[in-house]
Amino acid sequence: MTTVQLALAGAQLLALLLLPIVMLGLVNRVKSIWAGRRGPRVLQPYHDMRRLLRKRPVYSSVSSEVFRLGPVVAVATSLVAGMLSPMLGPDSPLAFAGDFVAFAYVLALGRVFLMLAALDVGSAFEGMGAAREATYGAVIEPALFLVFGTLLLATGGASFAALLSWGDLGPFALGIKALCFVALMILLQIEAARIPVDDPMTHLELTMIHEVMILDHSGPDLAMLQYAAGLKITICAGLLATLLNPISWAAQPYLAAGVALGLTLAVAVLVGTIESLIARLRMRTLPAYAGVAVLASAIALVLVTLRTGGSL
Repeated sequence: MTTVQLALAGAQLLALLLLPIVMLGLVNRVKSIWAGRRGPRVLQPYHDMRRLLRKRPVYSSVSSEVFRLGPVVAVATSLVAGMLSPMLGPDSPLAFAGDFVAFAYVLALGRVFLMLAALDVGSAFEGMGAAREATYGAVIEPALFLVFGTLLLATGGASFAALLSWGDLGPFALGIKALCFVALMILLQIEAARIPVDDPMTHLELTMIHEVMILDHSGPDLAMLQYAAGLKITICAGLLATLLNPISWAAQPYLAAGVALGLTLAVAVLVGTIESLIARLRMRTLPAYAGVAVLASAIALVLVTLRTGGSL
């Protein structure tokens, strides 16, 4: 790796460690502004997590080590997925051919362990949340791979960075990017359990998905789960930022990294705005909403196929 690549890889690792707190705080701050309230500080999630880290966790007498491993694996898989994604550089720190497939299944591994931890306490309530999480995870997966397939066909690249760093700014390419943006934004809302798919602030049985799975977690375990949620928002926002970044990584790598960081924070503002202007969807309409992501990515794939004549 060159000096520039090493510097950008270090910057991405630092961003992955710090940005989750800022992203969560920024989303909450934007929602407060829209509601006409002063609201919490941007760094309030840091103080909340620090308070939780000082507390002693409480474990059910029927739980096993699987329950304790859930938060650890959730954070670890999110960090690995973050290092696989090209957020602040021309390549991700762990880049290799086909790394986008590993990215998808590393995130899936974290989701599986969260569901296993929820089931481990023997609660039907948390089992309901695990079933919902599995359902919507399965629904959104085709959209994710359709986006990857679309960008693979459009760019001919074999790595995550090559797929997202598509420099074509023509009208046709911008339309394809817009459709991929819609699909990835819905992916962010489902993966990070945000409105209109889920509401991290509610504990209503009829609407909970992610929150119901973590009700029995406390202390440092709950802090890790909150941090993992921030990591997922950061990672998905970073993918959107890389897709939209107009600056060439080869010509101006540091400027491109700065623009990518700014776009990542702008996605947090967009998430907060969306959550302020629309209500949570009814549970029965969520598969149709996830279907919008599948439809958008499928249309983008058709457009790329027509544009390239069906060949790379």
